Amino acid sequence: MNRCHTIDLGLIGYAEAWALQKRIVAARKAGAIEDVLLVCEHPHVITQGRNGKREHLLASEHLLRQKGVEYYETSRGGDITYHGPGQIVGYPILNLGAIRRDVVWYVRMLEEAMIRATSEFGITAERVAGKTGIWVKSGDTEEKLAAIGVHISRWVTSHGFAYNVSTDLRYFDLIVPCGIADRKATSLEKLLGRTVEQEEVAPRIARHLGELFGREMQEASKKELLERLEHAERFVTVSA
Repeated sequence: MNRCHTIDLGLIGYAEAWALQKRIVAARKAGAIEDVLLVCEHPHVITQGRNGKREHLLASEHLLRQKGVEYYETSRGGDITYHGPGQIVGYPILNLGAIRRDVVWYVRMLEEAMIRATSEFGITAERVAGKTGIWVKSGDTEEKLAAIGVHISRWVTSHGFAYNVSTDLRYFDLIVPCGIADRKATSLEKLLGRTVEQEEVAPRIARHLGELFGREMQEASKKELLERLEHAERFVTVSA
């Protein structure tokens, strides 16, 4: 089995995490580093996918500043979404060319990993036709537990998924989440009616990702990652 290094970045700004992703993607394309899964939380931020519509941002710039919410336009797929404390954000940077060259399959496997992790808490999450992400039944409709938005270049993946553990769901009122006006977001904490720590959930998702992608998941520190990256970048520079 090939290895995938899981790095817990903790709370990290969106711009810093995106800059780190780009470095890892470049090294992965050059074959100078192994697959990586970044796991983190972001301070309040709204991101717009390349297919998104600006009108799905319901808050003014003044209101965003007032609430301390940043805004970024990104290269990922999908529409608009919110990231914030209490949410697990995962950025798998994988050489999909060595796994399976199928973008739709990749997205379905991200969903499957989160569906399986959720089931371990006694909650049934599912897919909804035509709506990416994972959903939980709520009366006659569904509520969204996790969102997905990915980017793939030369079969190397970036961006990823956001899973609501103890997220303050009121922040989703600032947007039309993923461009779907008639569906609300939910969280694992809301569904279980108890406090849930990130540490209860993130390792489960990582484990299922490893099983689905045929990767041996190995935890590593941010320091170790940066050392590997610096070595990889020197290798790429010398090779070039």
